[in-house]
Amino acid sequence: MAETQHEIKSVLTENRVFPPPEAFSKQAHIRSMEDYRRLWDEAASNPEKYWGDRAREELYWKEPFQTVLDWKPPHARWFVEGRTNLAYNCLDRHLAKRRDKPAILFEGEPGDRRRITYGELAVEVNRLANGLKSLGVRKGDRVGIYLPMVPEAAVAMLACARIGAVHSVVFGGFSAEALHERMNDAGAKVLLTADGGWRKGSVVPLQKNVEAALPHMKAMEKVVVLRRTGESLSLSDSRMVAWDALVKGQSDTCEPEWVESEHPLFILYTSGSTGKPKGVLHTTGGYAVNTSLTTRWVFDLREDDVYWCTADVGWVTGHSYVVYGPLMNGVTTVLYEGAPTQPGPDRFWEIIARYKATILYTAPTAIRAFMRLGDEHPRKHDMSSLRLLGSVGEPINPEAWMWYRDVIGGGRCPVVDTWWQTETGAIMISPLPGATPTKPGSATFPLPGIHAEILDRQGNPVPRGQGGLLFVTRPWPSMLRTVYGDPDRYVRTYFNELPGMYFTGDGARTDADGYVWLMGRVDDVVNVAGHRLGTAEVESALVAHARVSEAAVVGRPDELKGTALVAFVTLKQGNAPSSELKKELATHVAKEIGAIARPDEIRFAEALPKTRSGKIMRRLLRDVAAGKQSSQDTTTLEDLNVLAALRQNDE
Repeated sequence: MAETQHEIKSVLTENRVFPPPEAFSKQAHIRSMEDYRRLWDEAASNPEKYWGDRAREELYWKEPFQTVLDWKPPHARWFVEGRTNLAYNCLDRHLAKRRDKPAILFEGEPGDRRRITYGELAVEVNRLANGLKSLGVRKGDRVGIYLPMVPEAAVAMLACARIGAVHSVVFGGFSAEALHERMNDAGAKVLLTADGGWRKGSVVPLQKNVEAALPHMKAMEKVVVLRRTGESLSLSDSRMVAWDALVKGQSDTCEPEWVESEHPLFILYTSGSTGKPKGVLHTTGGYAVNTSLTTRWVFDLREDDVYWCTADVGWVTGHSYVVYGPLMNGVTTVLYEGAPTQPGPDRFWEIIARYKATILYTAPTAIRAFMRLGDEHPRKHDMSSLRLLGSVGEPINPEAWMWYRDVIGGGRCPVVDTWWQTETGAIMISPLPGATPTKPGSATFPLPGIHAEILDRQGNPVPRGQGGLLFVTRPWPSMLRTVYGDPDRYVRTYFNELPGMYFTGDGARTDADGYVWLMGRVDDVVNVAGHRLGTAEVESALVAHARVSEAAVVGRPDELKGTALVAFVTLKQGNAPSSELKKELATHVAKEIGAIARPDEIRFAEALPKTRSGKIMRRLLRDVAAGKQSSQDTTTLEDLNVLAALRQNDE
């Protein structure tokens, strides 16, 4: 049968299966695949009852909801009449039982540490909330947050939620231009920032960036500056006020604003390859219900867990699984400010050992970077406290999955490889660690209540083993509600492929057992001699080679094939580039997954261009491979020198 436009050829095979450890399953929230299927069937047969029950279990509602879902495709309203407050659900309801329990364990890059209990966090949040109100911030106003990864970032988010303000966090590594573009789009009236933050041994000049952005932010009324790196603050603009001066003398109590379930909670901007960033809008009730539930089920939370998600709060993972999800569940969450290899390559492992972390949730790009540094660094530290490992951000290749399981988890920890997006708000496809047998590189199955299906462009199910387009075919509580200020873009971007169905933009396949395998962004599918290949599978084969640390594969125009495969490869330490190694790697790919996937060109690189959240920017590599200058947005690029070095190597 000839391939049609929707088909993506799958070339990766993986046959290893790891059942959940028996001792883990015995104590898990969901203990077997039978339990999973029962929940799945319950959610599928009566979704409104299922989600209504979950909502009443997960949150305190000041006023109960009557309508679980009002769905007028593509617009959803969840738990419609209910009123709640997310800061109350993260703090107040825990105080009777957990007032003296650590809510946040913080470690700064220079080595400073703080232990903040739930009671202390509630006081800090209330004081800042009262401070914001004193600046004129009211329910529905937008507040920008541009802070390093310090406890005050969580305090800022919770203070906004407490008074019904809508926060918009901008990652602290973004430029002045990126900052004012996002703040102007959101219409923010107050910005919370710091004099700076620590990253790779240097100070990130946050306040200087704000000063450069302020002339372009005419609607900005006040900027609150936290002292993080200096002894004193120099407030250069009349709109600036010191954080400590703002909160000094404020009351320790602040009555929560009981907001409607559909009241906006936050706007988070995602960068597109073209055009201005999209302001993804999430609302309160549905987001909170799904985030709380997935945090507890996917990470199988227990009262004594010390949970560390390494994401920055500038990304949705930081919103959902550093701040809101853990705190709603009353566990201890770890915050680390700096780079994973500062001052040495074992900083992450040192932190795990010091705080006796039980759960680690990090990105495949970090895992591959640690692989490249060698096993000796994690082996220097006692990480026996770990009982669960998680992966987030992009598909994880089987080789990295196995290294993570064996070297970091000591072969005893279940690995939950999670798939979700800024737009989905919460985890959508993931193993349940006490129930799901895992396969290295597969996100396994959709969670109960999540209808993720692989379809062609006509809406037909794609046969198992064949790649197609990943859609979510029914609404879910934590889904985005719109693109802020641009409702037409919301429909055009997410609901234009098939009416009433959310298009993820990802390619995927299911194997013979029904396991879901993500194949990367559909934008990254290349057409080689009439075969549409997902580049993620070719990258996975390259990383499986013993000398390769990381790989990115893109297409460039080719007169004969239509598209040629170009692989950018980073080697493990101690390995040198050579023409012989290029041939060896090309042969290795052909042997692993077939001659059709053999790269036409292999380029060695010291580093690959990545966003500050660690995702490889393949769209920039496509321009490098094609030998053309890029006109695309580079505001999210971690290090411009990486791109310059790649171009220099091309000359």
